[in-house]
Amino acid sequence: MTAIPGPLQSMVFRSADLPALFHHTDAVAVARQREAVNSTRAQLALLVLGTVPAAVPWHAEVGGSFQLLDLVAVLAYAGVLITTYLASRRKAKSHWQLNRSAAEFIKSNCWRYAVHGSPFDSGIQHPEAVFASRLEEGLQELRKVGWDDPRERMADSGGGLITASMRELRDKAFTVRKETYVRDRLIEQRRWYRRRMQVSRRGALVWSSTIALLTLPALVLAVLQMFGRADSFALTGSFSAAAAACLAWNEMRRHHPLVSAHSLVEEDLENMQAAMETTLTERHWAAAVFETERIVSPEHTDWLVRHRT
Repeated sequence: MTAIPGPLQSMVFRSADLPALFHHTDAVAVARQREAVNSTRAQLALLVLGTVPAAVPWHAEVGGSFQLLDLVAVLAYAGVLITTYLASRRKAKSHWQLNRSAAEFIKSNCWRYAVHGSPFDSGIQHPEAVFASRLEEGLQELRKVGWDDPRERMADSGGGLITASMRELRDKAFTVRKETYVRDRLIEQRRWYRRRMQVSRRGALVWSSTIALLTLPALVLAVLQMFGRADSFALTGSFSAAAAACLAWNEMRRHHPLVSAHSLVEEDLENMQAAMETTLTERHWAAAVFETERIVSPEHTDWLVRHRT
């Protein structure tokens, strides 16, 4: 964290100022997300690859009976089974979601503590004890559903859950805390949701177009076969499988519902920013921070995705 010269010593608070536990869980979440996404991508690609040998018009035989192209299908389907088995053992998706929830929970409470957000507002006694208790309660709930608490294995805890930067920001005047929170938390989150909305919109367009482009030749081939213009078009199955894989990928990435959800969150944050920068007083500050953190929580986004779909 750095201090900006000025009468009130404005400060910059970044993710680097958060405790080591946050950085560990965030890194695990990113790694497990990558693993889960790559596993699903491999399964879908192998399923499509398995349909290709039956669709191509040529054959390659060895020894009069062994079909080399069919070996490709055998290996592809075997690869699907192996990938599925490994995914069920590794549970990457579950660990990804649990560690993401833990990381965002830690980050949110650290921000609340540092800027006097509820329940760590200015009038509370022993805020450090309340912070530690609330954090432990939340992490305990995550442990109950399978989160692997890494603290006993961490060689360096980074000086505990309350960093020096968090204490320094908490000791600042209200105007400094407000400026720091609006700039380094609220506006940064607005930008993040806007970027993710744009990414999801592009993804939805790309994959919807790809599904249409793959379905169209399958439709043409099916119509030709229906009118007896051709004996058989095994290639139709490959196009259909490819379109189905793209559809499954698009649903897994949730492009369409995330566009709407991220747009709503960004709009709510814009309203919160306007209030914080104009009419909000210190009396209502703690509640406003609490509401902002609720808006940016992953649980709130998931709720919007489910109800806007």
